[in-house]
Amino acid sequence: MTRHETTTCELLRKPADSQYDLHELIQNRWSPRAFQTWPVESRKICALLEAARWAPSSYNEQPWRFFIGNRDLDPGAWQALYELMVPQNQVWAEKAPLLLLSVAKMNFTHHGKSNRHAFHDVGLATENLVLQAEALGLVVHMMAGFHVDKAVETLGIPPEYEPVAMAAIGYQADIGDLPNEDLKKREQSERERKPLQDLCFAGHWDRAYAACFT
Repeated sequence: MTRHETTTCELLRKPADSQYDLHELIQNRWSPRAFQTWPVESRKICALLEAARWAPSSYNEQPWRFFIGNRDLDPGAWQALYELMVPQNQVWAEKAPLLLLSVAKMNFTHHGKSNRHAFHDVGLATENLVLQAEALGLVVHMMAGFHVDKAVETLGIPPEYEPVAMAAIGYQADIGDLPNEDLKKREQSERERKPLQDLCFAGHWDRAYAACFT
């Protein structure tokens, strides 16, 4: 199947069932597991990383670092990241042309003290990357299932840095390309989120922020 044929066929969409109007990039973003094997264009990869670069961070520390595994340009780097994943992720991520590992710098540069916002800020940068991917017609599936200690050893990550999360990135494929029925069912499951009243508070933990749901 060519890129043109895939863009004209019906791929699974799972827009957020939101209570309020959202930007379409947020509304339409979700985390497919079915990937085409096509390589991702270099200009698009660089745009993803540039989007991450412009995320906000405490003291402008920019604690994010990214390992990129591009199977088309550097199969060895791709394989090194692939081998960090748990088998449950390897089974579907093997088709993704681009793998990524985010890493957090855990201490501030200007005084060397612990940066308790490091993971938070890496998350901000990653979400910039994810939304830029959506804008470029790419999909991203984030993963917590990887071997952290192995990542540190294999990739030579310095002690002041910690691996955060992995991601598979590429062009979406039809769910029929997934390797087993369990994954196909998971792909078709409904998206769910906790209600706002369980997440937002005003003045005290026992007092929900009521303005959005009264």
